[in-house]
Amino acid sequence: METNLKRRDYHKYLWKKGEKFRTILICIGITGILAYFFYRSLWAMIPLSAVGILAFYQFGKEKAERAREELAIQFRECILSVAASLQAGYSVENAFIECRQDMVLMYGETALICDELDFIRRGLKINISLEELLMDMANRSDCEDIAQFAQIFSLAKRNGGNMSEIIRSSAGQIGKQIELRQEVQMLLGSKKMELTIMKVMPFGILFYINMGNPGYFDSLYHNLMGIGIMTGCLILYLGAYLMGEYIMKGIMAEMA
Repeated sequence: METNLKRRDYHKYLWKKGEKFRTILICIGITGILAYFFYRSLWAMIPLSAVGILAFYQFGKEKAERAREELAIQFRECILSVAASLQAGYSVENAFIECRQDMVLMYGETALICDELDFIRRGLKINISLEELLMDMANRSDCEDIAQFAQIFSLAKRNGGNMSEIIRSSAGQIGKQIELRQEVQMLLGSKKMELTIMKVMPFGILFYINMGNPGYFDSLYHNLMGIGIMTGCLILYLGAYLMGEYIMKGIMAEMA
């Protein structure tokens, strides 16, 4: 859709004030921990900064995914409000404009859905059809729930029908899909905790041994052979970390 209106791209996370700086500090901390445990050298943070950069982008990707899921949940409540307004006699366009007040009461002025409803209102003012605006939201958010609703809405608008009932039915279907994803998340919660413990455990063991036997690992630092061994251990650790994340995502995709 060609328009000069400012639109949010949900494939990229929009960092909040101070959030980006805090995440950078966390990534620096991760780099520092790796440099200490594997090399006992601040200089090692320079090549290991690549890991910190990758961690930063991974954090951003995960936050973007959570934002898309948050938008899907808010969108469901939005179309339920729209359905109620349609029953009260509003046109579908005015129903989307008016439901913003309900969304502010439910989620606050800064909610993602409020920004989207503002965009819809501005688009309608310059004669962009509601079907185009909804499909644009679906494309930007890459949200299957919103895309399905946009397609159903477009067909219903073109062919006619009980718009209120169609929207209410779509909201129910979206709600079921969201509930299913949340159930999957709950079922995998313990597995995620186990994976987190496995990620942290090697550092806990190293710290415990080092505290109980100071100097026990000194032969592995500040010499060529030790650097080679610890680099191999680091590669194995990062490989196991990525494998764990890959397996977890595969399980989530299969269960969903």
